[in-house]
Amino acid sequence: MKVRDSGMPEEGWWSTFFDPERILRLFGVGGEVGDVVEFGCGYGTFTLPAARLVSGTVHALDIEPALVELVKERCAREGIDNVRAQVLDFVAEGTGLPPHSVCVALLFNILHHEEPVALMEEAFRVLIPGGHLAVIHWNFDPATPRGPALEIRPRPEQCIKWGRKAGFTFDERERHDLKPYHFGLGFRKNR
Repeated sequence: MKVRDSGMPEEGWWSTFFDPERILRLFGVGGEVGDVVEFGCGYGTFTLPAARLVSGTVHALDIEPALVELVKERCAREGIDNVRAQVLDFVAEGTGLPPHSVCVALLFNILHHEEPVALMEEAFRVLIPGGHLAVIHWNFDPATPRGPALEIRPRPEQCIKWGRKAGFTFDERERHDLKPYHFGLGFRKNR
């Protein structure tokens, strides 16, 4: 099942919205991090930078076969061998990863899904105790050049509530303003 109001814009334009390495480092993604799961890898905007930063495998999941193939091609071209890109309907089927198997989960621009808590619960399930969930989403602002319709676009406070419902803890120091168009939230699995 595709996430409602989803779809990727032209890649060149999309890449102007983010500084992927800076955002990943802000969430503590670095050499001490083992495996990562990315819910919705898209063009690989965060996949390839994450693979360069971590010591483990990046499980890059997407429902779109063409995007998964693109990520695989880019990894091959750049000599990146620690990405496992997979076509998967993780909304309906979960990630397929074992419980307590990854250090970091990435939910980037995806929590406008009909059941955001279910996605966060799946992230919680696969994270190791002490693992991190990184969330970014479009600001609740009609002036953003992209993003889902405002009526389904989550605000930070809503995401924090969902994260706590899924079992995560949240520290206000993990709230980030990712100018010009996004906010970021870092959650922890304490048990």
